[in-house]
Amino acid sequence: MAAGATRGEETGRTANKRGAARLAAVQALYQMDLTSAGLLDVVAEYENLRLGQEIDGEKYLAADAGWFRGIVSGVVTDQKVIDPMVHAALTPDWPLSRIDTLLRCMLRAGVFELLNRRDVPAKVIISEYVDVAKAFYGEDEPKMVNGVLDRIARESRPQEMGARPQASGVANAADDKAGE
Repeated sequence: MAAGATRGEETGRTANKRGAARLAAVQALYQMDLTSAGLLDVVAEYENLRLGQEIDGEKYLAADAGWFRGIVSGVVTDQKVIDPMVHAALTPDWPLSRIDTLLRCMLRAGVFELLNRRDVPAKVIISEYVDVAKAFYGEDEPKMVNGVLDRIARESRPQEMGARPQASGVANAADDKAGE
C-alpha cells in the first residue's frame, strides 16, 4: 500500500484531513529535495493530482489543502531557522546532513508546526509526525522523530511542555525567528 493511501483497517483508524495534509507535505518536501522541483509546481501537482485522488488503484485520503500548503511553503521559507534547531536537537554523531532525506523532511515539517502552529498542542504535532514516520519506517525512526520533536517542543514551548528552556540554541533560534 502506498503511503498516503487510505489506511483504515491496517491502523484501526483513518487519518483526519490535517493528518493527511501532514503526510502529503512530507512527501512533497521529499520530492522537492530529490528533484529540485519548485514549490509552486509541487504544490499544484499535489493539490490537482494527488490529494484525495486515486492513483494506481490506491485512493489517497482527502487532505486539508490549506494546511498542506502552509506546511510546505513554511518549511521552504523557514528552513534556515529550522535546520539549525533540528541539528542542535540531534546527537553529535548524527548531524542533520547524515539523516535520511525523508526523515529530515518529517523533522523539518514537525519543527515548522511546533514554531508556527501554537493553536495546535505540541503533543498532537509530535504524535502526528510519529504516525507519519510509522507509515514509512520500522521502530527506530519513529522513536527518533519523537525524541527530536519532543526536545525542540520542550525548548520552544516550555510552558506548554512543563520544561525550562536550555542553552542548546534551540530556544534561541526560535526567539530569533519571532523577532523577524
